[in-house]
Amino acid sequence: MSTHNVLLLMSDQHSPYIMGCYGNDHASTPNLDALAARGTVFDAAYTPSPICVPARASLATGRFAHDTGNWDNAAPFTGTEAASWATRLGENGIPVTTFGKLHYRAPEDPTGFKNQVLPLHVKNGVGDLTQLLRGEQPPTPGLRAMVEQAGPGESDYTRYDRDVAVAAAEWIVQQPSSGQPWCAVVSLVSPHYPLIAPVEYYERFIKEDLPPRPGSDPRQWDHHPAPSEYRSKSCLDEPLDPETVRRATAAYYALVAFMDAQMGRVLKALKDSGQTENTTVIYLSDHGESLGSHGFWFKSTLHETAVRVPMIIADAAVKGRRRCTTPASLVDVFPTMLEQFGVPLSPEDKGIRGTSLRRLAREPEDPERQVFAEYHAVHSSSASFALRRGRWKLHHHVGHPSRLFNLVTDPDELHDLAGKPEFAPVLAQLEEDLSGIVPPHELDVTVKKDQAERMERAGGREAVLATQFAAPYTPVPAARA
Repeated sequence: MSTHNVLLLMSDQHSPYIMGCYGNDHASTPNLDALAARGTVFDAAYTPSPICVPARASLATGRFAHDTGNWDNAAPFTGTEAASWATRLGENGIPVTTFGKLHYRAPEDPTGFKNQVLPLHVKNGVGDLTQLLRGEQPPTPGLRAMVEQAGPGESDYTRYDRDVAVAAAEWIVQQPSSGQPWCAVVSLVSPHYPLIAPVEYYERFIKEDLPPRPGSDPRQWDHHPAPSEYRSKSCLDEPLDPETVRRATAAYYALVAFMDAQMGRVLKALKDSGQTENTTVIYLSDHGESLGSHGFWFKSTLHETAVRVPMIIADAAVKGRRRCTTPASLVDVFPTMLEQFGVPLSPEDKGIRGTSLRRLAREPEDPERQVFAEYHAVHSSSASFALRRGRWKLHHHVGHPSRLFNLVTDPDELHDLAGKPEFAPVLAQLEEDLSGIVPPHELDVTVKKDQAERMERAGGREAVLATQFAAPYTPVPAARA
């Protein structure tokens, strides 16, 4: 068994486009950039679903949402859907300690993550019931307000993230005396909304001329019916005024910088305790952030801004900076964790979807590796699926035309090629590849039936509608004494 430790650092809603090691000179991420400089950076990493609960279930289980049934933010992971990588490590004598946001159902569930410090789980153990309404959910002015309220200050989440970082740092420095390999997850909420950033960070970025995301100009917006529904239901059809965009962009950059500083606190504890050389560190996020591209804010679309995530793996065996162009996914974390500790897959794990990140980094690069994402949640009348292979990316929407993008010549997905005859063979092949992973229409029917049943158990449509004006954010646990 490996004597190495593993430290998984995780943020929420961090776009790789707002990060120094991914080429953004305006971003302030010195601690994560230093991690990237001594490790492997995955240039094309993806979430299996661009919303919190499904993404985090996939991260834990190495399976897609359609494998586990964690479709939306009202279907939190319980541990009964499939074993997590933490379960497998625990079975082999390697406990996993978590600090911060997990966004599962409850601490007592058999998720395998037994040692939870300051855990943040879905609200009331049920999550956001309005997600069950899908396309029937009324427009939500509160989403637009979340962007308009951006500015300086402190929120429950920034205070919580500081507490999480302090707790994790204190725990790490106590570990050398144990003499046993350890595994820890440090999961922060930042840069997730609210876009309220500590003053010292916000003031740095509000003074800068930050570039808008490509596709922000309303003349470039994606008007396909599926993403247009999301934008309309989010009350974002009317462009935000320039001052609001400036404040929201500055606040997001500031929250990224704040998050990086908290990760720096944890990494400093690792270094000061002399454990950097025998600890593999992984950094990633659950999904991205649109930040105004195509008029979208938040996540919940198939666009690169929402489905791309940062991903770095570093340990003493990696000398110097290396980029990996092989597409990667959060489902790759499950086999990575088992490989790091020399734990074999059990027979029940044969259905996992991923490949070890260490293997992807070691082997010849494979830009043709397929990666997949799906969406079955808020403000979506029907299921949406993304499939990338090489330069090509398919957007498949049940009930609406599919789209095709060339990510080499059109990385911002501004030009749909699906209607051009010369690209028909490429589109047909990707559609066939998608059908080999999941039957889109049949799955859409299955998911909607499940969501309707859960809505009835919650009291019916009117009862669920009545929850939409509740507090928009998951409450944080009480601070440690």
